[in-house]
Amino acid sequence: MSTSNEARPPLPPFTRETAAQKVRMAEDGWNSRDPDRVVLAYTADSQWRNRAEFQHGREEIVRFLTRKWERELGYRLIKELWAFDGNRIAVRFAYEWQDDAGNWFRSYGNENWEFDENGLMRQRFASINDLLIKESETMFHWPQGRRPDDHPGLSELGL
Repeated sequence: MSTSNEARPPLPPFTRETAAQKVRMAEDGWNSRDPDRVVLAYTADSQWRNRAEFQHGREEIVRFLTRKWERELGYRLIKELWAFDGNRIAVRFAYEWQDDAGNWFRSYGNENWEFDENGLMRQRFASINDLLIKESETMFHWPQGRRPDDHPGLSELGL
């Protein structure tokens, strides 16, 4: 795992275009389900609140993401820009996943992000709720990995 604080464009202050680009980059990273790739978007001392868990630094983030994706099978995520200002971005998101008992869930949430001058996220606050759904109600249908550009986003799906 790299500890570099190399720049990760786009850099703040964000415009609507660069904030949306940052959101899509985050979505793509998380859909890779590769903790070592994802963590490079965060500062070495990044602080998170994810639900009721707190992570500090890249090592804790990697452990958290590894646990998450071992439990959340078939994980597919869509993020959407909600608001931005300066070095902050707010997003809403939904992801679908299955547990090891075969139950399907759609998890809905909001995240608030703060970036350093190098475009690395130094703070991430996530509030998330899980909804048990039937497999027939799943909406995120693409091969594991990056969401195709022509797949609808949250607003287009009515979420």
